[in-house]
Amino acid sequence: MISRLSGILLEKQPPLLVIDVNGVGYEVEAPSSVFGNLPETGKPVVMVTHLQVSQDHQTLYGFSSTAERTIFRQLMKVSGIGAKLALTILSGASGDELARYVADKDTASLTRLPGIGKKTAERIIIEMRDKLEGLPVSLPQPAADGGAAAGSAVSEASNALRALGYKNNEINHMMRSVAKPDMDAAEIIRKALQSRVNA
Repeated sequence: MISRLSGILLEKQPPLLVIDVNGVGYEVEAPSSVFGNLPETGKPVVMVTHLQVSQDHQTLYGFSSTAERTIFRQLMKVSGIGAKLALTILSGASGDELARYVADKDTASLTRLPGIGKKTAERIIIEMRDKLEGLPVSLPQPAADGGAAAGSAVSEASNALRALGYKNNEINHMMRSVAKPDMDAAEIIRKALQSRVNA
């Protein structure tokens, strides 16, 4: 099983990219979200991968994180969803967004994704709900001028809430509800706890 590639990015033509690893070019299929974070061609790149083997071909799928790959693998276990549809779904929503939709039982958002009807959305929620518990907490997108600081504040707040005994799906929901790019960790924690009291 090929689980990770580290090499030079040779080509990027969504959904395909080619990575040169010690002179061997690996063709990788990736969700569209991955392409926004890729370096320029000719630059080093690291990709977490999943190898799908069938009778007549082998396909290597690439992801930005192990969490995203885990979600991809869990999607493939849902009845009626194969690798191609799982990749299409992750092209319509990031792994973090999909995890939030499942945690919040948000069928409306799921049915807006390519290839997902109401029954498939319900199956995704039922079959994946308990399997995403250990994934990293989703972080809201920071403002362009305060990116790193906002991300660390949310991460710090999430870790503090986890230490208080909250589960990942509860923290995800709180972060979506209260966290703003200009808040510090203390303010996020305070507002998150208030939201639980008022819920």
